[in-house]
Amino acid sequence: MAPTYEIEQLLLSQPSVRTVAGVDEVGRGAWAGPVSVCAVVTDLSEPPPGLTDSKQLTAARREPLAAELAAWAAGIGYGEATHTEIDTLGMTEALRRAARRALEALPARPDVVILDGKHDYIGAPWPVRLEVKGDAASVSVAAASVLAKVRRDAYMGTIGCEEYGFADNAGYPSPVHQEALARLGPTPHHRLSWSYLDDLPQWRHLKLHRDPLACEGQVTLFG
Repeated sequence: MAPTYEIEQLLLSQPSVRTVAGVDEVGRGAWAGPVSVCAVVTDLSEPPPGLTDSKQLTAARREPLAAELAAWAAGIGYGEATHTEIDTLGMTEALRRAARRALEALPARPDVVILDGKHDYIGAPWPVRLEVKGDAASVSVAAASVLAKVRRDAYMGTIGCEEYGFADNAGYPSPVHQEALARLGPTPHHRLSWSYLDDLPQWRHLKLHRDPLACEGQVTLFG
């Protein structure tokens, strides 16, 4: 089933709500690169045909669809948190920062945010409506999922490290990526606090550990 405006219309029926943004992220499970968030506001017009959750679309379809969405949407905001922020702050805080950057990049502040998933990583002061599988149900969230995916994939294709196949795997643990990582070690784009390093004895000494007793974000390098 194609996404609809049912959730947006329900929220907009409240007197205090005039603008609704759909938000989705990409890159949470990657081993390298940033986590990226997109926020989309629409005018409730008919979206480009074929819009759905980005995971259901091939790259060949996502890219032209993203171009159509960019011309169609009433407002688009992007935000990223770098691999360094992920290592230093943890994924939840990195997602929060990326999402807030995306929302603050919109032309106008939305009254309510529809967030894909079951965990509110944005937090106050943003009013958030959580929607499991929102990228399949909501037009604005589906649009955000496609735009975030295409933007992050394009960035990962520009950072080099051809042996790791980032242009194809976008930093996720594909066989090519894992083989290169075991042989060559992490690149400057890798998340060094992640558990994949535990399985790489040759490179395990590079792992960063956040100290739970220290101030937020402090990391140490354990040999």
